[in-house]
Amino acid sequence: MKQEDYLKELTEIKSIMNKSSRFISLSGLAGILAGIYALIGAITALFLIRNYKNSYSSVSLIPISYLEYMLLGIALLVLILSILTTLIFSAKKAKKSGEKLWDSTSKRLLINFSIPLFTGGFFCMVLYQNNFIGLIAPTTLIFYGLACFIASKYTLSDIRYLGVINIVLGLIATQYIGYGIYFWAIGFGLLHIIYGALMYNKYDRR
Repeated sequence: MKQEDYLKELTEIKSIMNKSSRFISLSGLAGILAGIYALIGAITALFLIRNYKNSYSSVSLIPISYLEYMLLGIALLVLILSILTTLIFSAKKAKKSGEKLWDSTSKRLLINFSIPLFTGGFFCMVLYQNNFIGLIAPTTLIFYGLACFIASKYTLSDIRYLGVINIVLGLIATQYIGYGIYFWAIGFGLLHIIYGALMYNKYDRR
């Protein structure tokens, strides 16, 4: 057997092993859209907050409790849209490559991604309950980064870099309380757009 043929077979075997142990149907376009959703959500939230502050000296049209619910609703809407977009684009990519969207690999990915994510969500509820509002945005970035880093073992390894950057960004944000939405926009918005574009050029355009 020629050395070129041997190397080709090794490459094919490695590719098959990666496909069987990693969920590789994540779409770069979904990441881009998720980033756009986050930026729109952050801009909307900033508009509501500034409107509340500007009207605070006279008669506020938005009570603080309603404002908090509206901000929570924006965050949930961004999350739901991002999840739906990821599922739709991942299903299309999986179908195109002849793979299954839901199998043992995607189950492991979901479990390992969800554990730190739900832990962070519960911790954010505790922060809100104790009126530590300023730490919520940094906490979401940190736990989301941990979720990406842990889940990278079961999907595209490049996602670990997105996780590490979000963790660092979240830690920095703890030192700038009151600017959480800006950090949130960078982490969930700008970074997702950059990551999605890189992943699209690296994997999806093949």
